[in-house]
Amino acid sequence: MVPGFIVAPGGGASLLRVSARDEEEIAARRGIAWSGGEHAVLAYLYPLLLAIPVAVYLELTHGSPVGIFVASAVAIIPLAGLMGKATEEIALHAGPRVGGFLNATFGNAAELIITIFAIRAGLFEVVKASITGSIISNILLVLGLSALAGGLRYETLRFNGQVALMNASLLLLAVIALMIPAVFFLGGSMGGAESGALSLGVAVTLMSTYVLSLLFTFHTHRHLFHTAHDRIERAEWSQGKALGVLAGATALVALMSEFLVGSLEQVTKHVGLSELFIGVVVIPLVGNAAEHATAILMAMKNRMDLALEIAVGSSTQIAVFVAPLLIFISYLFGTPMSYVFNVFELTAIGLSVLIANLISADGEINWLEGTQLLAAYAIIGLGFYYVG
Repeated sequence: MVPGFIVAPGGGASLLRVSARDEEEIAARRGIAWSGGEHAVLAYLYPLLLAIPVAVYLELTHGSPVGIFVASAVAIIPLAGLMGKATEEIALHAGPRVGGFLNATFGNAAELIITIFAIRAGLFEVVKASITGSIISNILLVLGLSALAGGLRYETLRFNGQVALMNASLLLLAVIALMIPAVFFLGGSMGGAESGALSLGVAVTLMSTYVLSLLFTFHTHRHLFHTAHDRIERAEWSQGKALGVLAGATALVALMSEFLVGSLEQVTKHVGLSELFIGVVVIPLVGNAAEHATAILMAMKNRMDLALEIAVGSSTQIAVFVAPLLIFISYLFGTPMSYVFNVFELTAIGLSVLIANLISADGEINWLEGTQLLAAYAIIGLGFYYVG
């Protein structure tokens, strides 16, 4: 929030002129999240936009595939941040209910675009690996780093147990949805046609559940999810500017995603990394880097509710919204993608959800628990590195 005016206590018409420092102090006293962290993250990421012309030049001149991949990946990082900022600005103009829906629906738009191009290229294993990586990196890496960074400054970080509980139940539902098609298919109880039909049914069920969870959170039981970080915040951009930035950033992310996916096969040959490792580790980090940094900064300000919403909420959205949506999108390209994940991915997701739920069940977290989450991510990452 930039320096400006806020409504005086009591909701009257009088206004107080305050500085940015004052606003942060007011927010801290009232337990209100200050959005300066998000703006600081974006400011540091803006220089990375220079990677866009580099990627375009390398693509047009048929340069090194590794160079194209790296430049495209670096360019997507600030573009994803701009998409998130533009969506937040549109949400502020639209009001709390519509805004909440927009943020809940488009929170992983950049990564969604990358996986759509991977589906178009027929790289289904990369798509599934990316889904796996997004889930485990958010609930292990991001939540772990947030708990560690915040826990080194505060003895205990507390958050809304209702939000954690609902996310935990949705993630467990996603684990069931991932395991059932794999168990029946890999066990030889069904063929490809039956597996495709089951995958579509699972996708419809998960998508329906996600829509109902939004209704539960933003309408019928919204009082249960009230936290102490309601923002004193106003839109910094006009609605037209926000829409323009969102459209421009989305178009550029699509272009960079096409470059990235197009160079992926050559990169795996030159660098020696498997498509599985790139999908699980690299793509999720590229698509959500700005969001990850914001979560860590919020935890360092003792705003663990926000950090949890970014980390675990993003994993939940990937599991019960983005994953089934990709199944539907694959039908548009004429080659449906199944919901059958390999045993490595299933094991990683299941164990990640288990440890994250155990650690967050009591509504508080500390630096040691954050370290445990990071250790779990390191072990899983090493496994994917060597299995490829």
